[in-house]
Amino acid sequence: MTLEQLRIFVAVAEREHVTRAARDLNLTQSATSAAVAALEARYATKLFDRVGRRIALTDAGRLFLVEAKAVLARAASAELVLADLAGLKVGSLGLAASQTVGNYWLPKFIHAFRAAYPGMSVSLVMGNTETVAALVREGEANLGFVEGEVEEPRLSAMTVAEDEMVLVVPANHPWSRQRAGDKLDLRSADWILREPGSGTRSILAAMLREESIDWSEMRTSLVLPSNEAVRSAVEAGGGVTVISRLVVARALAAGTLAAVDYPLPRRRFLMLRHKDRYATAAENEFMRLIETSG
Repeated sequence: MTLEQLRIFVAVAEREHVTRAARDLNLTQSATSAAVAALEARYATKLFDRVGRRIALTDAGRLFLVEAKAVLARAASAELVLADLAGLKVGSLGLAASQTVGNYWLPKFIHAFRAAYPGMSVSLVMGNTETVAALVREGEANLGFVEGEVEEPRLSAMTVAEDEMVLVVPANHPWSRQRAGDKLDLRSADWILREPGSGTRSILAAMLREESIDWSEMRTSLVLPSNEAVRSAVEAGGGVTVISRLVVARALAAGTLAAVDYPLPRRRFLMLRHKDRYATAAENEFMRLIETSG
C-alpha cells in the first residue's frame, strides 16, 4: 500500500466518481482505476459498489476512508516538519478566507510573505465563513480568515483587524436623503443579500434583532454568492444592502451608491487555526507579519 494509492482512493471516495477524481488529480482514468483495483485485490476487500456508471463506498470502504485520511494527514504533517527544517526556503502555506477578507484585506500580507520567502508557495481558497472554518477544521488549510463569528471548539480565533459596515442604497433611493436620527422602516425596502452562512449576512441578522424584526417580515429581492455581485445589483437599482465599506468605497466615491446614516456595529476579522495541529514555521511567520502590521 502506497501513499499515492491512498490519495487516489480518498479522491475517488470523496467524489464518488473515477473520472472526476482522475481529472482533479491530473491522472488518467485508467491509472486511477488501477490504483483502486490494486488495493481491493491486495487485501481481497471490495471498497466500492459499482452500479452502472455510478460508484458508492461499501461498509468496508467507509471504514477504510477514515483511516486513509488519517494516514495522509500524518504524512502531510511529517512533510511540514521537513519543510520547517529547510528554514522557509521551500514549502507551502494553505490559506482560506471569506470574501471580504480574501479580496480586500489579505492580499497585501500574502504579497509581503512571498516577497520575504520567494521559495514558499501560497494557495488561497475562498468561501463563506462556514466553509473557511470547515477547511481549517479538516486540515485542508493551515490558517483561515473570516469576518463572521465562528463557534467551533477545535479552532482558535484571534482578532486581527476590524471592519466598518455600511448600509448602502442606489444613489437615487429615498433613503439616500435620510438625515441622522431619522427612523428607517427596514421592512419597506427590497434587500439584496449574501447567502446564509456569510459573515456579511450575519450583520443584517443582528440589525433585525435590535429592531425586533423577524426575517419573515423582510422583503428579499435577491440572494447572491459574492460581495461584488451584491454591490453591482444595488448599483443597478435592485435594492439595498449592508456590506463592508471596503467593498463599496469606490462606488461611494463615484456617487453610484449612497451610504445611509444608520448605526451599525463594527465587526472583527478573525484568524482561525486548529488548536491541536502542528504550527509550521510558515504559519508562525505569516501570523507574525499580521500581528506586527498594526
